[in-house]
Amino acid sequence: MNTSELIEKIATENGLTKVVAKGVVESFFKAVTEAAVVGDEVNFPGFGKFKVQARAARDGRNPATGETVKIAASKKLAFQPAKAVKDRLNG
Repeated sequence: MNTSELIEKIATENGLTKVVAKGVVESFFKAVTEAAVVGDEVNFPGFGKFKVQARAARDGRNPATGETVKIAASKKLAFQPAKAVKDRLNG
């Protein structure tokens, strides 16, 4: 599912116009992004949580040349599904 399909589904299931549904989806993405930028965890009980994880600097290899390269420290946004979602996926 992509963003357009999500907007269409939300609009259809809730009797909204696509413009209104697009605003809702964009607001959701913006809220999650803003929370992540300041390091907050975003928790949706029954669905899962988004949290920022720090990745330490490390050495890597250029697969084409085999040369060792430095990979800078970074942050990533990880999603951890809730038990209900995991159970539904597996069963």
